[in-house]
Amino acid sequence: MQPEVWTTRMLTALETGMKRTKWHSLMDKVWASDNLAASARKVIANGGSAGIDRQNVRQFALQEAAQTGKLQRQLKAGAYRPQAVRRVWIPKPGSKELRPLGIPAVRDRVVQTALRHVIEPIFERDFAPHSYGFRPGRGCKEALGEVDRHIKAGRHWVVDADLKSYFDTIPHEKLMRQIGGKIADRSVLGLMEAMLKAGVMESGSDWKPTQTGAPQGAVISPLLANIYLDPLDWEMARAGREMIRYADDFVILSKSEEEAKAALEAVKAWVEHNGLELHPEKTRIVDARAKGGFDFLGYHFERGWKWPRKKSMDKLKEAIRGKTRRTEGRSLGAIIADLNRTLGGWFEYFKHSNRVTFESVDKYTRGRLQSILRRRNGMRGRGCGFDRNRWPKAYFTAQGLTSLVQAHGAARQSLQRG
Repeated sequence: MQPEVWTTRMLTALETGMKRTKWHSLMDKVWASDNLAASARKVIANGGSAGIDRQNVRQFALQEAAQTGKLQRQLKAGAYRPQAVRRVWIPKPGSKELRPLGIPAVRDRVVQTALRHVIEPIFERDFAPHSYGFRPGRGCKEALGEVDRHIKAGRHWVVDADLKSYFDTIPHEKLMRQIGGKIADRSVLGLMEAMLKAGVMESGSDWKPTQTGAPQGAVISPLLANIYLDPLDWEMARAGREMIRYADDFVILSKSEEEAKAALEAVKAWVEHNGLELHPEKTRIVDARAKGGFDFLGYHFERGWKWPRKKSMDKLKEAIRGKTRRTEGRSLGAIIADLNRTLGGWFEYFKHSNRVTFESVDKYTRGRLQSILRRRNGMRGRGCGFDRNRWPKAYFTAQGLTSLVQAHGAARQSLQRG
């Protein structure tokens, strides 16, 4: 909740549920000096690339006061117009496919942040509790904990759903109707629609209109994505279905295959009615007790266990390889310090995995370091048993290399004591 935006009177109205059904006179909160200044600070702290105007965050920061002042004048006069989003294509993890990423101009990111400060609490108050993505005080860990809890309670039949190109296909007209159900300020609604219709530009191409969607990469898009799927959340809740959603990624856990099939049919009907599409190859029903399992938020769930999904493991190994090339010129201590930062961050998220996971990562990491040492000692080819004897676990422990097996054991002991 932004203190620069939400006054005591507004908070009281929000907490009491308001007698009125819609919020009016919000635009002055968007262009308020304190709100724009706080928004600019957030955008500058987050960094990121330049938009189509080629102004980067550092350049904006050098003229922050003048830039926010200009934005305020434009917003007050109704003269502000968002620029087209710069579209780039980035690889999908573990895939040869590319996905689009939208990069708004820095000035537009500031305005989107200011707008989000104003409208997010209005919608956040009524979002369904089983929605975890891009919400204050919620995240992947809480969502994963709920999946664990339901599986342990016997809900092992899982609808593993995937919305095809969700962020790019949200229907604008229906989304604006949902926003208009709670906000009556025409200036705010007009600003929102202008952001949705700003269009996209790719390198060397002309401007293209955006008929649907909220570009991934835009500050406001995660909130809009949650707003549009909130009716689905509540429909599942009213039907007693245990749905856990993180943005456009969700699972529904049931105690029987029949319940899971009914849940999937209900989702299909809602999705079709609301202009979206389930991915036909990635949406399925699985038994979490059986071989095969399902992936959710980076983890793989199967037969009562969970571990990092293949794409997560591949990404980690790619990062380790990048820091441990045989021709690496840094000292062993510098390489290990760099590795420890990567391993520590990865472990913090995946520490609830099966112990075998950490044995595998430790062995792989030591093998990469042994290859470096082998080359430095004038030996060719890949490592062998001799290397493991010459540079064993104890050697790397003495050099300060993090052992994920030991970290996992310490985490389990701490959990048991707690």
